[in-house]
Amino acid sequence: MRDNVFLLVGLGNIGYEYEHTRHNVGFDVLDYFVKKYSSAFKQDRYAYRADIKIKNKFFICIKPTTYMNLSGRAVDYWVKMLEIPLDNTMIILDDIELPLGKIRIKAKGSAGSHKGLANIIDVLHTTQIPRMRIGIDDKFTPGKQIDYVLEKWPLREWEIINKVFPIASDAIYTWAFEGIDKAMNEYNNLVIT
Repeated sequence: MRDNVFLLVGLGNIGYEYEHTRHNVGFDVLDYFVKKYSSAFKQDRYAYRADIKIKNKFFICIKPTTYMNLSGRAVDYWVKMLEIPLDNTMIILDDIELPLGKIRIKAKGSAGSHKGLANIIDVLHTTQIPRMRIGIDDKFTPGKQIDYVLEKWPLREWEIINKVFPIASDAIYTWAFEGIDKAMNEYNNLVIT
């Protein structure tokens, strides 16, 4: 077991048509984090991967290439290959049940309506996986949820979400260096507008 190594998993779909869509906010958060610490993603097994060292901690950042609903395959591979405890794994994903820009960090729990997280829970056989949910709001017409989450951000919403990236990045740092309780207390009640 490697207590100073952390696996960050941004959920999203690969391909230009999915870039900067609501469903890819997990990718966008990781893109910001990786750029902030002067690293870059490279193609690897089941994912694009970037490695970062901050002080005495190592962060393996992955964006699964298995597509959203099969993300469990990539997470399972990297957790086992790197021998990373699940407590040191953070899944970053979108959440239509949270207001736009709201961050919610939890140590465990159900997948809710998120199929990517559901697949990870199913493959790993546990709900004991830390996660950071980013609110994308639920302003869609009934029956149009898929269209809504796969839609590019409207400009005003993109401006708000861009304010979330540095805060989410700081939350990741707090989680790794000070623990999940501190990260939850500090970031779960922020209102970003």
